[in-house]
Amino acid sequence: MLIVTGTVEVSLDSVDKAIEAAQKMVAETVKEPGYLIYEFSQILGQSNKFRVYEEWQDQAALEAHFAAPHMAQFQAVLGEVGVISSDIYRIVGGEKQLLR
Repeated sequence: MLIVTGTVEVSLDSVDKAIEAAQKMVAETVKEPGYLIYEFSQILGQSNKFRVYEEWQDQAALEAHFAAPHMAQFQAVLGEVGVISSDIYRIVGGEKQLLR
């Protein structure tokens, strides 16, 4: 198993669009083989900042997720919403590696 976690911050005027995109992303991702947990949540007190938390069965499942059409659609929306910061890490065997 591996974990992906971190935060994404978008411009204040794009929060609703980011939420809509995240909801679509989650709905499709939970259908993927190798998915264990996939969550996006708003950070209390920071309506434009989101926590990402994922658990995947293995690296192959994560790579398939990255190649999925809904991931490309989500990335396109992120390009439109004015991402201020994004710190997403993969954790394997206790080692933390920056993904994006």
